[in-house]
Amino acid sequence: MKFSFRCAALIVCNLTSTPLAALPLPTERPVPGGIAIVDLGSVQGQRPTVTHDGHAVLVVEDQGEWRAVVGLPLSLQGGRDIIRVQRGAATESLTLAVNARAYPTQALKVAPKHVDLSSTDTARFEAEKVRLDAVLNTWTDRTPDTVRIAAPVNGLRSSSFGSRRIFNGAPRNPHTGMDIAAGLGTPVLAAGSGRVLETYDYFFNGNTVIVDHGMGYLTLYCHLSHVDVHAGDVVTTGTQLGSVGATGRATGPHLHFGVMLNRVWVDPELVLPAQRAN
Repeated sequence: MKFSFRCAALIVCNLTSTPLAALPLPTERPVPGGIAIVDLGSVQGQRPTVTHDGHAVLVVEDQGEWRAVVGLPLSLQGGRDIIRVQRGAATESLTLAVNARAYPTQALKVAPKHVDLSSTDTARFEAEKVRLDAVLNTWTDRTPDTVRIAAPVNGLRSSSFGSRRIFNGAPRNPHTGMDIAAGLGTPVLAAGSGRVLETYDYFFNGNTVIVDHGMGYLTLYCHLSHVDVHAGDVVTTGTQLGSVGATGRATGPHLHFGVMLNRVWVDPELVLPAQRAN
């Protein structure tokens, strides 16, 4: 079977007899924390079921072809990865070539009180982790109706995705989103249409909104000063979710914006429009 990497897409179209026009697919980058697109052949019959590491993968129809949109974990070291494709009763494994990518690491020496949690805070964090994991495991059959999502807020985007800090010799988890600098109170907008899965005040993330765009495609908005939506609300691109803040563990007002595919955080840069030069 022929397969190749292409740009990622975040929409699944209904099967029709007329081939669709080319989708404006996001940037493909087959690296840890990136996105790979695998060609699955001509559209014939039902959409193939694709899984990666036990999680369902978004499959799109593009110009009469099926494409699997695969989020690649930051934990990969490069080399090879596997997806499984099921067509009816037949299942096959496809090997993906993943390029190595080194993300920056910063070692810092700080007062222990700034990094070591109290027993109360630790208990809160552990309870919230269970809650968040359950939310992020959501899979709905709703077909996403956006391809490239819109910027949730206008501001300078950092390139901190994947970076890791080492505090007092102890490595922390890599940064799994994009920080966008914006003034306190700046409106934060839904990057695409979907349903609000969660609004919650998390210890680290502060006031947070999570939107389900369908089929394992989620977006995350953190550190909001306040939230304007509720779980279960249906939103469209541009709906105000809240405002930029510095809640949770934040050093100043900004938006932490995350993008998830098949239960994997991917670099938001790959699905956002190019930022205009100032």
